Amino acid sequence: MKPVASQDHRNLRTLVSRRLPSKIFNRLREIGALADAMDAPAYLVGGLVRDLLLGHTNLDVDIAVEGDGMTFARRLADRYGAGLKIFEKFATALVVFPDGFKLDVATTRCESYAHPTALPTVKPSSIKDDLYRRDFTINALAIRLNVNRFGELVDLYGGLRDLEHKVIRVLHARSFVDDPTRVFRAIRFEQRFGFRIEKHTLTLLKEAAASDLVHRLSGPRLRNEVMRLLSEQAPIRTIRRMAEFDLLRFLHTGLAWTARLAGLLSDLGKSLAWWTKQYPRRSLDRALVYFIGLMDELSASATGAVVKRLAMPGKETRKVQLVKKHLEPALRFLVRHRSPRPSETYRALADLPDEGLVLLVAKARSKDIVRLVSAHVTTQQQVRPSLNGVDLKAMGLKPGPIYKKILDRLLEARLNGEVKTKADERELAKKLAKV
Repeated sequence: MKPVASQDHRNLRTLVSRRLPSKIFNRLREIGALADAMDAPAYLVGGLVRDLLLGHTNLDVDIAVEGDGMTFARRLADRYGAGLKIFEKFATALVVFPDGFKLDVATTRCESYAHPTALPTVKPSSIKDDLYRRDFTINALAIRLNVNRFGELVDLYGGLRDLEHKVIRVLHARSFVDDPTRVFRAIRFEQRFGFRIEKHTLTLLKEAAASDLVHRLSGPRLRNEVMRLLSEQAPIRTIRRMAEFDLLRFLHTGLAWTARLAGLLSDLGKSLAWWTKQYPRRSLDRALVYFIGLMDELSASATGAVVKRLAMPGKETRKVQLVKKHLEPALRFLVRHRSPRPSETYRALADLPDEGLVLLVAKARSKDIVRLVSAHVTTQQQVRPSLNGVDLKAMGLKPGPIYKKILDRLLEARLNGEVKTKADERELAKKLAKV
């Protein structure tokens, strides 16, 4: 794509000042002054520029510097006593200020790909080339930060026009071939902003989706894009769109968009809303909830294959495994026993992570089960026996398997209200020790 004939020269200083917190705005002005002192053109780039123009909140600051961005990053860190981490291979740096504010600095650069799906080889270049390497025109916008030109919009490829017309457009025909993750990003931005994918871009996307390019992505790169899609406000739409482009097959050939899956994801949204309202202080991996929901119709072994393909971190892998193993038995038990004893509810739900509890509520679609899950989260999970192993040893009990048997029974008695005090527990422990 050639630079647009009529470059937009508008100045966004007022917009930047109005829409960014004063602390960030002032820091950008200071960055512009430092760039002047180093005789280096500096720009605000990335999603923040796009979101400023759209009126969306975004505080992820990316700075691009023509020349030596790494020297600029070092000078910036030295001036403010900030932490600095440099990634020489990609000519990027992370600067962490003493107040916790973070920003990324990069040398303006061009990229080349040894082969499709490879990580790019970069070399210093101009802002024109730096913007051309971006995924879509709406992300190929920059704002000049140097003092005398602060706020000047740099729009070389029609990004502003596409923002105004709500269009997702690649910058060149090899965009999806060079980086197939852009297929997923196109869906993400399309659904997030309510944009449409431009006709030629849509043709290129479909060609990439029909090829084996996505298969060649590494597990972590594919996982990052999928989980970002599932982190969007309306994951049901992004998953449906993935299915329309036949992208679910890159996770597992057994995945398909069905009326049942659509219904489950819709119920999952309601269940998540309930959970967030009830337990706002309990952290929950929302994307993982939808991922587990997406895997619901797959077997445990098939789900394991997906987890392995995506090289999911150990914590997330463990949660997926626990849900696959324990959710269906727990659901069957609660459906059969509408008024179980507290200890029975606890045993049924104890091995499920919060993400699994949310999915269970969605699948149950029952107020009785919502009540049981709520009691488990608010009360049962906080119940513990007063006695512990040290107490049992002090009572003269020889350490061994009996400890677990006694402590488990004490927990059950506490949950069911059979014991109220430590003395009650001690009496029960003595009886159990004699059995």
